[in-house]
Amino acid sequence: MRETLVLNASFEPLATVSLRRAVVLVMQDKAVVEQAHPGLRIRASAVEMPVPRVIRLSRYVRVPFRRQAPWTRRGVLVRDRHRCAYCGRRATTVDHVLPRSRGGADSWLNTVAACAEDNHRKADRTPEQAGMRLLTRPFEPTPSESLLFTLGADSRAALPSWLAQPA
Repeated sequence: MRETLVLNASFEPLATVSLRRAVVLVMQDKAVVEQAHPGLRIRASAVEMPVPRVIRLSRYVRVPFRRQAPWTRRGVLVRDRHRCAYCGRRATTVDHVLPRSRGGADSWLNTVAACAEDNHRKADRTPEQAGMRLLTRPFEPTPSESLLFTLGADSRAALPSWLAQPA
């Protein structure tokens, strides 16, 4: 199922929702389509509309300030675009740079996406001890960036320039 980015009335990213939820918000006039998937349309007996990629709420919704995006395994894989931080192949697991057994935390700065082979080879050691080099450094995305990452690399490139810029 496609993910749709929801913007506040002030154009700040709020969340991602399913295609079904996005269509319901548009049909109830609670949101407008800001960007649609090219060439795709939703058709019903009395309605035809573009498939929304980005929608904007009609009314401003006050949200509490979020200083950082919550850490999740899925978030790490999405942030690293499912690429292994050690070899660059497809990543399916999350590796702790400083192993948890040595006090490493589940945090954005201590975890990277890794393929199963490299994760197993590194085992319970630091990359230096295992003789492995990190191709990319872990970083902590802002809440807005983490929402944009969930849309995927291809979708992010197709977003308008005013939205693709980090907030």
